[in-house]
Amino acid sequence: MPVPDSYDAVIVGGGHNGLVAAAYLARSGQSVLVLERLGTTGGAAVSTRPFAGVDARLSRYSYLVSLLPPKIVRELGLDFAVRKRTVSSYTPAVRDGRATGLLVGGDGTRESFAALTGSEREYEAWQRFYRRTGQVAERVFPTLTEPLPSRDALRERIGDADAWRMLFEEPIGVAVEENFDDDLVRGVVLTDALIGTFADAHDPSLLQNRCFLYHVIGGGTGDWDVPVGGMGALTDALAAAARAAGAHIRTGHEAIRVETDGTHAEVTVRTDGGERTIGARRVLVNASPQALAALLGDEPPAPAEGAQLKVNMLLTRLPRLRDRSVDPRAAFAGTFHIAEGYGQLADAYRDAAAGRLPAAPPSEIYCHSLTDPSILGPDLAARGYQTLTLFGLHTPARLFAADNGATRAALLKATLAELDSHLEEPIADCLALDGNGEPCVEAKTPLDLEQELRLPGGHIFHRDLAFPYATEATGRWGVETAHPNILLCGAGAVRGGGVSGVPGHNAAMAALGR
Repeated sequence: MPVPDSYDAVIVGGGHNGLVAAAYLARSGQSVLVLERLGTTGGAAVSTRPFAGVDARLSRYSYLVSLLPPKIVRELGLDFAVRKRTVSSYTPAVRDGRATGLLVGGDGTRESFAALTGSEREYEAWQRFYRRTGQVAERVFPTLTEPLPSRDALRERIGDADAWRMLFEEPIGVAVEENFDDDLVRGVVLTDALIGTFADAHDPSLLQNRCFLYHVIGGGTGDWDVPVGGMGALTDALAAAARAAGAHIRTGHEAIRVETDGTHAEVTVRTDGGERTIGARRVLVNASPQALAALLGDEPPAPAEGAQLKVNMLLTRLPRLRDRSVDPRAAFAGTFHIAEGYGQLADAYRDAAAGRLPAAPPSEIYCHSLTDPSILGPDLAARGYQTLTLFGLHTPARLFAADNGATRAALLKATLAELDSHLEEPIADCLALDGNGEPCVEAKTPLDLEQELRLPGGHIFHRDLAFPYATEATGRWGVETAHPNILLCGAGAVRGGGVSGVPGHNAAMAALGR
């Protein structure tokens, strides 16, 4: 079907935020065109079968949902669901030469804290700390889909001076050290400040605080939920909602230039058939700020730098643990922390900041198929196969610049060795084989993500996260640009990052003048 020459809104990029914006605008009666350069929509929120000849549909890049407001699911009528994990986390440890660990979630959490630390103090501190962050979450999360509050208005809304100081004014490391004594417990708390973010616990920029805040406010609870059917189920539902509302979605269409006079824009598109120009009243860019600048011919902002390793695995069975007091199905159902003690995280940061791979790479793992076996084919599920998703910290893109392939292999080997140190059997013995007889394991570095998804520097948030309040540099919704009819609806918007749909929603509201 031919593409018309002009639309109310052209959306550049068919990732989840672009699809959210498209659905809202089309439902409001606007003519909408989504341009996606790849052969399918979804961006980083897709499900694929990465292993040849194996019927396992994994969330290849992003993998958990923490910031998607239920109102978006409800208002767009999405056929999409999430499930809660039965366990929050498990962190293995060795104490007095004995394999042990901390299991958080369920009825045994208090006992697990006591067994690890020898007292009730850390458990009680944990309860107080997360009761406070939970109250902040209840008050901050609803603001994400409202016009940006001022700093003072957000502080007043939170209504807790100590919580404000802890999260918004002083490095999160201060609160971690004031509230907890045990190194392992401190590390578990700190990890939420470091996911996709390269920073020290005491970084004066408070970059780690911004990351921590977004990871504890999701849904008003801080829960990280498993998408039923994998992450692609969400973006498939969003694409269906956008189409049902009347939006046109064109894959294999790459926007290469945007020109605007402030009231009308023209988007130059490249396809296999050549180039053409499409008119639009507004253009919403679901891409990085660097990509936006390139489209407009503007000076790009400072480059971003990702700092994570993403590994997908398929196992014939879950491995046995050295800590025999914990069932592997419980340990891997939540977040399995590896080399993430407080001191270990600090050491890993220092190693990477000095230009070398961490001696003990920190990472965390979870098993999607324990909560949602639908991502496995019936035969694999019946045979007890399981998926593992690993996310490594403190591995900035600069470490891979000289030789991405060799460094990736070295980091993967060291990361799996850290996991093996807590297992009764090496993880390699549990890996399934693909149709070519190769182990079912794939690793993605920041440079891989930059090449495959055009994430600048492989940064999963497109750029450093910002606190969710207005500054002189933000507009009413945090999506505005220097051009009145050009909006940024990707993760690089204020209140972007993560699988949330928030920038897409907010860009649509800005376009509609709400």
